[in-house]
Amino acid sequence: MDDHPEPSTLRVFIALAPPDDAKDELARALQPAYAGYPRLRWNRIEDWHITLAFLGELPSTAVPPLRSALAGAAASHPALNLRLRGGGHFDQRLLWSGIDGDLEQLHLLAADVRDLVRSCGIEFRERPLRPHLTLARSRRDDAVSVPLAAAGLTGFVGRPWWTERLHLVGSNIGRGPGPIRYRDIDAWRFGTSVVQAGSDGALTDS
Repeated sequence: MDDHPEPSTLRVFIALAPPDDAKDELARALQPAYAGYPRLRWNRIEDWHITLAFLGELPSTAVPPLRSALAGAAASHPALNLRLRGGGHFDQRLLWSGIDGDLEQLHLLAADVRDLVRSCGIEFRERPLRPHLTLARSRRDDAVSVPLAAAGLTGFVGRPWWTERLHLVGSNIGRGPGPIRYRDIDAWRFGTSVVQAGSDGALTDS
């Protein structure tokens, strides 16, 4: 008997993930905010991601067709050159870092992914793509910590990096009292992958 059966539904989104060294670079820039605003609910660094499409709660039977469609999408798209830049907030409650680089291609990828999801018969709430990395959320009685933390990131410019994989991610939100945790359901390499650093530190296609 399986002590940990797969749930009948999953809360699902499709995303990109920065590499560890890019996340570490941002985490170092956030050290003053970690110390200065301890009441913020900080996301775990390993959960940082750039959402392309949020699908919400899906039956687990919807996942296999998605896997096939997204594998094809990744293979048909080149890797993107992106970087983390600056910071901002939504409604003084959610702190984020911005995304810079191949933004036109990023929007094309997101549109393709969303079209593929709909072709699998999956309906989801369409939201405009605002590329960002969610870092923290404030408590209801704290209207100042997030804007101040965002201001502290104004001058941050991360190193460029290449996207390696397209991720299909599931979360445990709504399944218990603990913090949100994310896990890859699957991930696929892009058709053109990276890459070597030149002598000046710039990334080049290989």
